[in-house]
Amino acid sequence: MTTRTPMTSARTPVQQAAVLVGAVFLLVGVLGFIPGITTDYDTMKFASHESGAELLGIFQVSVLHNIVHLLFGVAGLAMARTASGARTYLLAGGAIYLVLWLYGLFVGHTSDANFVPLNNADDWLHFVLGIGMIALGALLTRRTARRI
Repeated sequence: MTTRTPMTSARTPVQQAAVLVGAVFLLVGVLGFIPGITTDYDTMKFASHESGAELLGIFQVSVLHNIVHLLFGVAGLAMARTASGARTYLLAGGAIYLVLWLYGLFVGHTSDANFVPLNNADDWLHFVLGIGMIALGALLTRRTARRI
């Protein structure tokens, strides 16, 4: 007779952070498809600056934008399986969001190049997300030096 003990695999702080960030992205991706939570839902486009839909009445979204949030969430949960994967997700994801912030600043909001689409609220949220994700990835995996 064999007895089974529950497998305990405690997540590291960086893995917990990646799970949390990934779960939030999944939630945001789903909420972007819910009328009422997303205002002017009937004006949502697949990918265009002309999409008038706004998550919570603040952040401009499109079908593509919501799908990106969902994929980013799945990636976070998948990469959180290991500490190194979680760290990579947070650092690389943060860098991607900083690039999106710059993209939003330099591409006109009414330009055809703004296909995601992004508005000022999105731009500054991307900045905060980028800095926050990089900070989590770096600070939760730094090693403390031993004093002699």
